[in-house]
Amino acid sequence: MSKKESKNSFERSLARLEKIVTSLEQGDVPLDESLMMFEEGVQLSKECMETLNKAEVRIKQLTKDLNGKLQLTDFEE
Repeated sequence: MSKKESKNSFERSLARLEKIVTSLEQGDVPLDESLMMFEEGVQLSKECMETLNKAEVRIKQLTKDLNGKLQLTDFEE
């Protein structure tokens, strides 16, 4: 999967997750459908977190020191 596809996949997953949350918060979805949406939301949340964790690791790996050498450093939020 290319970087663009990966980003689009993340963006689509996050957008779908937001729609699920909005629908569940409104409370007008039948129980069975709510459960299916909740399960989908949990899976999407896990996938998004995994993508974000991988991105954080890459940021840590690509941080340069003062001499221009790449070094592993913590990501500063």
